[in-house]
Amino acid sequence: MNAAVLAAEARRLNRAAGAHALPALWFFTDPARTPDPLAAIALLPRGTGVVYRHFGAAGRGRTARALARACRRNGLVFLIAADPELAARVGADGVHWPERLLPPRRALSDGRLVTAAAHSAEALARAAAHGADAATLSPIFPTQSASGHPALGLFRASQMARAAGLPVLALGGVTIENARLLAGRGFAGLVSVGALAA
Repeated sequence: MNAAVLAAEARRLNRAAGAHALPALWFFTDPARTPDPLAAIALLPRGTGVVYRHFGAAGRGRTARALARACRRNGLVFLIAADPELAARVGADGVHWPERLLPPRRALSDGRLVTAAAHSAEALARAAAHGADAATLSPIFPTQSASGHPALGLFRASQMARAAGLPVLALGGVTIENARLLAGRGFAGLVSVGALAA
């Protein structure tokens, strides 16, 4: 099972980084690649972090409530992207902020888990300065994502992760085949979209 293999690699990264308070493995929903997020999260190991990226979908409230219930039942950590009000309404564990939407530091102090997206060393520094608990750095490898960002490459991404002032999660093109390449490179965990749903 893809999730079990990736979880094992993620735990190794997490232990090496000393980031035990954070989930090692993360799953980000995607309307195109994981159209049924409830079915996808049913495959995840306990302790996995789940980020619901709703992109303003009309039924996001209903989906968020269903995901929150499923995550609680399955022992998963549940975050909602860029919507602290929705996160509070459904009892999510926190909020994930896209790089361009990271709010001022004072908005991050409500005690919930906060992660932030970053695509550069500057964005990692900004996430750390804003008090985020962790940041995703992407894309590490070539990916099918529509973000438009070119792959950072393992060497460059590793330099950024090691210099960041907060735990960094590897995102973008992470597969069973390349996850082992992340070992010893400063990452505190990994994020998958398509590989965990397969």
